[in-house]
Amino acid sequence: MRITKKAMDGLIKADKDAFYWDDDLAGFGVKVTPAGKKVFVLQTRLHGRPKRYTIGTYGQPWSPDNARLEAKKMLGQVSAGIDPHEEKKSRRQDITISELADLYWEAAKAHKKPTTIANEKGLQKRHIIPLLGKSRLRDLQKHHIQKFVNDVAAGKTVADIRTKPRGRARVTGGQGSANRTFGLLSSMLSFAVERGLRPDNPALGVKQFKLRKHDRYLSAEELEKLGQALKSVEVDCASPFAIAAIRFLALSGCRRNEALSLQWGWLDLEHNLAKLPDSKTGQKVLLLGKVALEFLKMLPRVEGSPLVFPSAAGGTTPLSIQKIWDKVREKAGLEDIRLHDLRHNFASTAVSSGQSLYIVGKLLGHSQSQTTQRYAHLAPDPVRAAADEVASGIAQKLK
Repeated sequence: MRITKKAMDGLIKADKDAFYWDDDLAGFGVKVTPAGKKVFVLQTRLHGRPKRYTIGTYGQPWSPDNARLEAKKMLGQVSAGIDPHEEKKSRRQDITISELADLYWEAAKAHKKPTTIANEKGLQKRHIIPLLGKSRLRDLQKHHIQKFVNDVAAGKTVADIRTKPRGRARVTGGQGSANRTFGLLSSMLSFAVERGLRPDNPALGVKQFKLRKHDRYLSAEELEKLGQALKSVEVDCASPFAIAAIRFLALSGCRRNEALSLQWGWLDLEHNLAKLPDSKTGQKVLLLGKVALEFLKMLPRVEGSPLVFPSAAGGTTPLSIQKIWDKVREKAGLEDIRLHDLRHNFASTAVSSGQSLYIVGKLLGHSQSQTTQRYAHLAPDPVRAAADEVASGIAQKLK
């Protein structure tokens, strides 16, 4: 038969694999499986031995014309004594880390959140590409990965890049960046193994840096300083919505992105709920305290934007609060406090007041109980309380 689109569409499945061969190009054919799958193949001989090669499944990108051209190309390789599949495999394994990254992000779209992809692409652009982008995937070894981690930690990728007419990106490097970037690189190499681009992951066994956990909580005095600084910066004509967003973070314990993407339509004011369609842990219901809810009710709504904390750009463009936060913490004398520490402070206050770790985990929206365990040391210790009570009783009798 002449293999054309019309002929392909007319082929039906049978009880076993059926082969149909092209009249014009010897060895070029199509296999129809019992499931109805139609696969272009090439039947030929290499070094005197029969060989059958799979070209691809009928459909995009393999039309009859494209498959015929590929078959001709493969026949040319066979006539030169080259195995087309081995040549293709060798060519795939010869890609650079930059080319691997393109394949990785194309596959990542199916399971990673857009914000995660944006953040990780930043790590790739600032650290992986400058140091390893031109390296061949097949040549990468464990000692290369270890050197990469050490170089990022040592500041080899430090840069000050202008991103917009009035914007810039400062790449600082350091041990934290080294660990985060290593995690991304290791995932890319695992992906390469899954796709058969190389037999192993050279990142396995590479040493990372042990980082000190940044568990910073605010004392009553520091909270008072923070409140005074917020008032002061607001008087200095700072964005009222930026100040409001910082106050809300302190009152709710939610993540920065959750607050800045919060929309009025997601709020259930009657039941004190914020129903987030998406968050770091997926769909989430945020329970708001009365004070936090009353605070939101006082905020004005801006026409043209559904956001609770809108930006000057309007619409759903998120508000940027980092610069305002830097001013606030500097004025409060709390330069070591991060925005995320407001979430830690909310959790620590809840645990210290006697709330169970289970309840605190629900308030914070933790998907795993282990995440909340970091606050366990703040909970009242019943064993210590029992020891105090017993010793006190004995002391009274000894008197």
